[in-house]
Amino acid sequence: MAEDKVAVKNLTKSFGDLLVLDNISFTVKKGEFLCIVGPTGCGKTTFLNSLSKILEIDKGSILLDGEPVDPKKHDLAYILQEYSAFPWLNVEQNVAYGLKIKGVDKACMEERVEKTLKMVNLTDFRKAYPRELSASMLQRLSIARSFATKPDLLLMDEPYGQLDLNLKYKLEDELLNLWEQTKTTVIFITHNIEEAVYLSDRVLVLTNKPTHVKTEIENNLPRPRNVSDKGFVDLRNQITDLIRWW
Repeated sequence: MAEDKVAVKNLTKSFGDLLVLDNISFTVKKGEFLCIVGPTGCGKTTFLNSLSKILEIDKGSILLDGEPVDPKKHDLAYILQEYSAFPWLNVEQNVAYGLKIKGVDKACMEERVEKTLKMVNLTDFRKAYPRELSASMLQRLSIARSFATKPDLLLMDEPYGQLDLNLKYKLEDELLNLWEQTKTTVIFITHNIEEAVYLSDRVLVLTNKPTHVKTEIENNLPRPRNVSDKGFVDLRNQITDLIRWW
């Protein structure tokens, strides 16, 4: 059985008198793809910002590999909805940026950049600048830059929310291919239940504010997954019913 990569215990976060995260506890196994869903506005982004230490929590603990999470020590990667490429750097320079910051030697850096560009099908665009890329390419670039650093934990906050369905499906498959090759631990926030069922090993369902964990659902559907299969539809409907608050 896989060991725990992340352990969150009694995570609590307020903004003034508004209690947003209420005593949240859960674990994530090493190499697991965990999707988190919940009602709109329940605090999913606050949740990730707390995990990444962008926000200081009020109570509780967040452990990564058994130690308090520390961005200065642990390799965390965070992918948002907005494209975050540096416009003055080309594709390969963007992918190499995090490796340079970490002091990776030149030979290793070149090898990782080459491998990652190939994984996301951007090798032919390595000298292109962000302004020359499509929406799909920009998001693939963000994913490549994150995976190149071999992060201890990859956090993704609705990264495909602004893309059309065809691009979304394509990028979901590319993400799964990359994850299966690297076995990086992923926590993926989404409001799209179908996306959660398609990607996840397990789904964490949050309540409305003040937010706590309503339930956890193991997703044992075989991969690759078909959105029209009965098992897929049944699981999607089960999760949809769980996040309804009316």
